[in-house]
Parts: sequence; C-alpha cells; structure tokens
Amino acid sequence: MAAAVEVNTSFERKRGGCRGVVSCEGRQSGVWWWWWWREVVVRHLCVLLEAAAVLFSRLYTNTLCCADAAGKMVNWCFLPDHVLEVIFSYLAVHDLRNCSLVCKNWYRCLNDENNDVWRLHCVRKLAEEALKSDLLASVPTYKAKLRAFYHAWNPNDCSRNIYVKPNGFTLHRNPVAQSTDGARGKLGFRSGRHAWEVVWEGPLGTVAVIGIATRDAAVQCPGYVALLGSDEHSWGWNLVDNHLLHNGDSQGNYPLLNNAPKYQVGERIRVILDCDDNTLAFEKNYEFLGVAFRGIVLVNGLPDKQLYPSVSAVYGNTEVSMVYLGPPLDG
Repeated sequence: MAAAVEVNTSFERKRGGCRGVVSCEGRQSGVWWWWWWREVVVRHLCVLLEAAAVLFSRLYTNTLCCADAAGKMVNWCFLPDHVLEVIFSYLAVHDLRNCSLVCKNWYRCLNDENNDVWRLHCVRKLAEEALKSDLLASVPTYKAKLRAFYHAWNPNDCSRNIYVKPNGFTLHRNPVAQSTDGARGKLGFRSGRHAWEVVWEGPLGTVAVIGIATRDAAVQCPGYVALLGSDEHSWGWNLVDNHLLHNGDSQGNYPLLNNAPKYQVGERIRVILDCDDNTLAFEKNYEFLGVAFRGIVLVNGLPDKQLYPSVSAVYGNTEVSMVYLGPPLDG
C-alpha cells in the first residue's frame, strides 16, 4: 500500500525570480514526482514573466538598462541574439517595427529575414501545407513568406461563389452557372512599386482576367463576362484572348507581339504595379512583356484610392494562387 503523501507547497517572491519550497513525505509515491515537476515549471514560468515585464517596462519608459539579481547593470540592447529572438517571436508584427528602431543591435537582429523571429511567426500564421509546397518558392526567406501571407487573397473581399483554401494563398471558384466571380488581396497600394505572382491552376474558361481594382469595383455579376476591367475602377488582362480591358472597353492586344502565345495553365504571371509612375506591367516566365497600362491614377483621378491585386473567373472549380513578392528588382 502506497504511503500517504502530504504536500505543502509555498512560493516566496524573490528578486529575479520565484523560489518554491516543497516538503514531501512518502517520496516513494509517484505523486511526489508530479509535484516536483510542477514546481520546476512554475519557477521557470515566473522567471520568464518577470523578464518580459521588465523588458516592456523598460521599453515604455525609454530605459534600456536595469539591475540583475546580483545588482549588476544589464543593457537590454546587448542581450544575446538567441534571447532576443525568443522574446521578439512573441510580439505582434507591427510591434517588431518599433523594436527595430530602438537600437542598431535590435535592428540587425530583426533585419535577418531567416532567424527564429520570423520562422516562429511563420509557423504560427501559415499553414504547414503552404510552407512545404513550391507555391512560396519565389519568396525564400521566412519574413518574405510572412509578408506574402498578409498580402494574400482576402476571404472577406470576394464573391460569395469563391472561397480561400486553407493554405491562405489559393482561391477556389465553386461551379456556379451564369456567374462571373472576382476577388481582391488583403492590402492595397497607393504609393511605391509592388510585384506579385499569379498562377492559374485550373481551366481558364471563356474569360480569365488578372489585374488591379479599387474597393469600388464589383466582385460578382451575372453571366460570363470580363468583370475585371468592366468599369473605371479596374484594369485587367484577359489571358484567354490576350486583350487589355478597362472601363468596359478593349484597350488592344497584349503583349504587342505577332502571334503572341496564349497562357498555359500553371505558368507564373508576375504583375508589376508602379504607383509612382502610374503604370501596370506583366512578366511571364521571367520575360518582361511591356507596360500594359499607363496613367492609371492621374487619368482617372484616383489619388486617394488604393489599388488591390485582383482576379475574375468564370470556370467552375478553377483555382488561382497569388503570392506577393515586394518591390520588383530592376533588370
């Protein structure tokens, strides 16, 4: 018969952590081990919480030095990288930008796009399917993958006949007859230069358009039409017949080549938006196809409008993936 166990646990608050005092009778019982491990876990948890509390208090009081348990002054700017990476991995992404402005050491740590800060954020935010697939091959670093996720298709800004798959980067159009359906990205652009890749992973149907649109553009309409480019709020390239579309009119053939090849399912189309130069261009298979639209903002009087990556489709069960790349590389 197992000996009776009496456990008396008390924690005394000490500078630099918590001390647990455990007295046990009948240590032959397995219950003693359970209490011992619990004490170890609680002790380390208290130390971690104290460290976090001191860090945040120093940040908000603009003081980066404090005394450790031995009374020695410790500068938070020069904590080891592995300690900083663990702490930063628990902060929100928008807070990391503020941390990068604190000192050169923190900036250097956060500027490493493949360290544990960005890796742990990717593990928490991105689906394992996306991290292991070739879909994100064009964004090799963890920070770039996380950035692409925040720019991916918006599940709350698309047609009711479209849903975003669990990987977060691919939309699926349900087989609904006599309907044209569109979707937009999560974040829009008003300035700067931006590039993203679009991969059509299913049949195109009679109309398959990629391009940009403002919030005012419709994301669903009856029939099979070129929804993207059907009004003044959107610009698109129909991959089926190689026509440029805006304001409901064809803006000519694109690219300007004799017998230009049609899009093949699975090819990567790179969309390049230059908000400073007011142009929209495309690349296919790393070949620049030329500027498709000029004067997007100035001609249409949209200085206060944001432009979103957009797509419209008509074919049932077709899928379209979009990966944001960041500023395009010249040359």
